[in-house]
Amino acid sequence: MPSVTDMPRGELVDSFGRVATDLRISLTDKCSLRCTYCMPAEGLPWLRKSELLTDDEIVRLAGAFVSLGVTSIRLTGGEPLLHPTLPAVVARLAALRPRPELSLTTNGIGLVGVAPELVQAGLNRVNVSIDTLDRERFRELARRDRLPDVLAGVAAAAAAGLHPVKVNAVLMRGSNAGEAPDLLGWALRHGYEMRFIEHMPLDAQHAWTRDAMVTADEMLALLDDYVLRPIGHGADGSAPAEEFEVLDGPSAAEWAARPGRLGVIASVTRPFCRDCDRLRLTADGQLRTCLFARTETDLRGPLRDGADDGELGRLIRIAVAGKQAGHGIDAADFVQPDRPMSAIGG
Repeated sequence: MPSVTDMPRGELVDSFGRVATDLRISLTDKCSLRCTYCMPAEGLPWLRKSELLTDDEIVRLAGAFVSLGVTSIRLTGGEPLLHPTLPAVVARLAALRPRPELSLTTNGIGLVGVAPELVQAGLNRVNVSIDTLDRERFRELARRDRLPDVLAGVAAAAAAGLHPVKVNAVLMRGSNAGEAPDLLGWALRHGYEMRFIEHMPLDAQHAWTRDAMVTADEMLALLDDYVLRPIGHGADGSAPAEEFEVLDGPSAAEWAARPGRLGVIASVTRPFCRDCDRLRLTADGQLRTCLFARTETDLRGPLRDGADDGELGRLIRIAVAGKQAGHGIDAADFVQPDRPMSAIGG
C-alpha cells in the first residue's frame, strides 16, 4: 500500500489504484416518504440540528474534495429537497473552482416549485426515484399518497432543462417487479432514462435477504420484449449503472425518434467495486469510502476545531488510501452497516 506522501498531488488514490472523483454529499437524513425497503413506518431518530453540517461547512468540505481532484458532486439525503437553503448551496458549489458537475438524487416531491431555481443556481442533472406508476401501490410502498406530486416533479425537472432526467426504481419480488416493462415504456415516451436498481442490504430494519431481491438477470428477462444493446458503464467505465441503448420494443413508434437509454445498477450480483470512484459525506460530516463501510472518518470534528485545508486534505487522503477492495456482500462474515441508506446518502 502506498504511503500518503507517495500519492500524486491532486488525486485521491487508494491502494488498488482507483482514483476517487465522485463525491456524494448527504444534506439531511430526513425524508418525506417512508419507503418499505428503506425505513420503518414511524421513521427513524433524526440527527439533531447541531450534528448536521452547516451550509458553510458543506461548501468548505466540498472545496477540499474539489482541490483533491473531485469533479462531480451529487447532493442526496434522506431527501435533499427538505434542506431549506438548497438552491443557495447549489449556487455556492457551482462557484467552486474547478467547477464540479452538480447533480441531485430526490424523491421528486417539491421539484415543481424549485426546479427552475435549481437550474439557475447551477444544477446540471437530477435523478428521481419512482418505483411504480400505480397510485395505490405507490401508497403501499412509500406509505404516502404522493405519486401525482412525484410525476409532476419529474416533468418539471425536464421542463426546467435538467437533462437527462434519470428515473430510479428498486424492483421487488411480489410487488412492483412486473411493472418493469411499463416503467421503461413510460420513461421512453417522456424522454427520461430509466434505471432499475437491485435492492441492497441497507434497510433500517435489516430485513434484506438475497432470495427476496430481484436480480439484474431477472430484470433484463422482464424486458425481453425490448431490444437492448449493451454500451458499458459510462464513458470511463466507472459509472454504477450498466447502460443499454433501447433499439426497439412495444409502441416504439411513440419514442423511437429519441434515443432510448436504460441503466441497470446491480451492486449485489454484478458488483463494480474494482472501478469505483465514489466517496460519501454524511449529513453529520463523516466520510465513507464505501456505501457498505463499517468505519467512517470524522471531518466535522476537525473542521469545527479549526483544521486548515491542509489538515482536512490529509485526513481525506488517508481515508481514501485505506478504502476497502469491495463491499463483501458475498463474504461469509458480511455485516450490514449500522447506518441505513437514508442516513448514508445515495
